[in-house]
Amino acid sequence: MESRIAVIGIIVENKKSVEALNAILHEFGEIIIGRMGLPYKEKGLNIISVVVDAPQDVISALAGKIGALEGVSSKTAFSNVITHE
Repeated sequence: MESRIAVIGIIVENKKSVEALNAILHEFGEIIIGRMGLPYKEKGLNIISVVVDAPQDVISALAGKIGALEGVSSKTAFSNVITHE
C-alpha cells in the first residue's frame, strides 16, 4: 500500500462547525501525525494545520469531509514522497 505525507490547511469561519470538525479529526486520528491550531480573534477565525500520513484516497476522504462543513474551508498539499508499506 502506498502512503503519502500531506498537510491540510483549514480555516474555520463558523464556530458552530467546530464540534463536527473535531469529530472528523478524531475519526481519522490514526493517520494524523500532528496538528496546530491558531485562533485569530480579531477576525473571528480559527486556523488549523493538520499533518497526515496515509494513502492518498484516505487523505482525500478526510479533506472532503472537512470541506463539506458549513463555514469551513480547506486545502491539501501533498508531498512527492511515496512510501510503500
